[in-house]
Amino acid sequence: MTRVGPAPDAGAGLPASRSRRLPRARARGGVLDTLAGVRIARFTRDDDISYGFVEGEPGEERLHVVGGDPLYSKLTPTGAVVGLDEVRLLAPVIPRSKVVGIGRNYRDHAREMGNELPSKPLMFLVPNTAVVGPDDPVVLPSFSEQVSYEGELAVVIGRICKDVPRERVGEVVYGYTCANDVTARDAQKSDGQWARAKGFDSSCPLGPWITTDLDPSSLSLRTRVDGELVQDGRTSDMVFDVPSLVEAVSAAFTLLPGDVILTGTPAGVGLLTAGQRVDVEIEGIGTLSNPVVAR
Repeated sequence: MTRVGPAPDAGAGLPASRSRRLPRARARGGVLDTLAGVRIARFTRDDDISYGFVEGEPGEERLHVVGGDPLYSKLTPTGAVVGLDEVRLLAPVIPRSKVVGIGRNYRDHAREMGNELPSKPLMFLVPNTAVVGPDDPVVLPSFSEQVSYEGELAVVIGRICKDVPRERVGEVVYGYTCANDVTARDAQKSDGQWARAKGFDSSCPLGPWITTDLDPSSLSLRTRVDGELVQDGRTSDMVFDVPSLVEAVSAAFTLLPGDVILTGTPAGVGLLTAGQRVDVEIEGIGTLSNPVVAR
């Protein structure tokens, strides 16, 4: 197991705007170096699952197909290029190990739910069977009558690590994507723990792709239901920022490549009904969109 040790004087001498920026990794034979500043998508075409990096402006995106899984191999273009409208996007990553959620990480959300702010990150686990991708349906579970949306920034881990100090978090982060931490509120209250409420099938949409070089410190995060703006926050409003979360989570769990950390949701959560569509838009990444259906 790789344990990331302390790095002295990380960020020393840099302007404040740059010292907050997470550095790119320089590890594992340069694999992660090849991913700086790209959007990595996972998709299917003709029943084959492939990966590619996305280029182009919104509405004009094209996928440059790469060989293998970029989490485990160098980013090697095959030469094939396809339009985004020619493929079906999948969840950009299916965690091999776990999704770690963080609760009550925005002050305004904690207040709207009538909760106190946690003194340290409040963690819960979500099974990887909860993960779905862009345009996949969120299926309302039969055991709940109060299912709500939660737009969130998701952190994707790029290498095995344990006990990561905050100044070295950039060495283990593969990138960022949009998430919807769908929650069965009535089950959350009745169960006293959150496995069923936040881990049912289709409760963790991720996508549309992973952005590999992004400063997560102050990104706009907006959620819309049927086009109506319902959440409008910034990641700068987090109680615990991304480096603090990765440090805390890695102190509790060994993190593996492809593991995902959900970083919490701003105020404005509300209930969903079948037939609605939820869009989670994060600055620098894109928009994750999912319909809501009854089982």
